[in-house]
Order: sequence, then structure tokens, then C-alpha cells
Amino acid sequence: MNPKTRELLMQVSTATLCTALFKRGLRNQFIQDVRPLNPGLANMVGEAFTLRYMPAREDRNPLSAFQNREHPQRQAVEQCPPGAVLVIDSRKDARAASAGGILLARLMQRGVAGVVTDGGFRDSPEIARYRMPAYHCRPSAPTNLTLHEAIEINGPIGCGDAPVFPGDVIVGDAEGVIVIPAHLADEVAAEATEMTVFEDFVQEMVMQGRSILGLYPATEEQSRLDFAAWRKACGR
Repeated sequence: MNPKTRELLMQVSTATLCTALFKRGLRNQFIQDVRPLNPGLANMVGEAFTLRYMPAREDRNPLSAFQNREHPQRQAVEQCPPGAVLVIDSRKDARAASAGGILLARLMQRGVAGVVTDGGFRDSPEIARYRMPAYHCRPSAPTNLTLHEAIEINGPIGCGDAPVFPGDVIVGDAEGVIVIPAHLADEVAAEATEMTVFEDFVQEMVMQGRSILGLYPATEEQSRLDFAAWRKACGR
């Protein structure tokens, strides 16, 4: 990822990014029903590295499966590149955990930018204290083997109804997680940054009692003039 793009995406909201993508005809990039365990952290930004689960079949998923050093879940944790985001397709099924505190601690120590699943994490109270962003649907104590079989690393997946391709840019904030197609990341980051400046101006005007009519969107010339003057005064 372009370092400048990463820097810009650290400063914009998923809401603004959703609007920028909607302008380009993309309506389904927000991962549904996931929330941060540690919402006080800075934005999560990184390229997607994926792990896909399928429904577990009992004869293939005894506890001894974890003794296999090539187990896809374990390999995903060890292969996810530093600076990337591990995105897990758990079929929106949080009845069993996608991973737990030890595996997420390993990801954190390896320098991974964050992790998101449309299922659940076990050891969630501990994960909530980590310095690495983590997103899930809800806490889930049962081991993943009871319902999930890790079957593929770094292929296309669906996560919370959003399509995710390896290398897509993942951004998470206190509201949720959005997936930006890789080829759009630079232009979307730049546009979202400009949108954020304008939205900050609008928010300030609204808090001062100004009507949104003619201001948001800026359909009146006076609004555009006021924005230009505000931006110059603020150095933005």
C-alpha cells in the first residue's frame, strides 16, 4: 500500500469511506454486524490477508487436528504479513470462536495491523486489552473445531456479506469495518480526506445553529465561500 494512502486512511471514518465508494457504485463494502473489542484505538488500516472456514465435519475436526503444524488456521496466523489485516470468513456464525486470545496475541506480536471476523472471538476480555484492533460479532467461548474447519488461506471470501479479495484495503474505526477494492484505494483515500475537511466545517456550523439547507450539500454560493474562508483560517 502507498504509505501516503495508509496515512490518509488513518484519519477518515468508515462512514465517509462508505459515501466515497457509493459515489463509485459500490454499495456492499461495509462488513455487517461486526464491532470493535477495543474501540479506543486508532484506525485499523491494512491490506487483506484472508482465512476461510467451512462447516466442520466431526471426523475431520477432533482436538488433535491442532497438532498438525500445517493446520490452515495456525498457518494463517504465522503467514499473515506484518501491516496486513487478517480477515476471517466464519459464515456469520458466532456459535463457535474464530480464534482466541493466544492466536491474536501472536498476530499482534508479529506486527499485524488488525483482525476481523464475522463470527466471534473467545478470550474476548483479554483481546479487548490488546493494542491491536480486533473486530467480531460477539464473544464466543467454544473452540472453532466444534463448528468451523479452516479450509483456505488468502483466497476470495465473504465477510459479513462484504466481498473481500486478498490485497483489498481494510479500514476499521469505532463504528465498524469497510473493504476498499485495491485499485481504488489511493483515489478513495484522497477524496475521503477532502470530504472529511468539508464535513468538519459543516459540523462546526451546525453546532453554531446554522441550518443544513444550502449547507449540506453546499448548494448555496455563500456556503462555498464560507467553507473556503473557514479552511484558510484553519489551515486545512
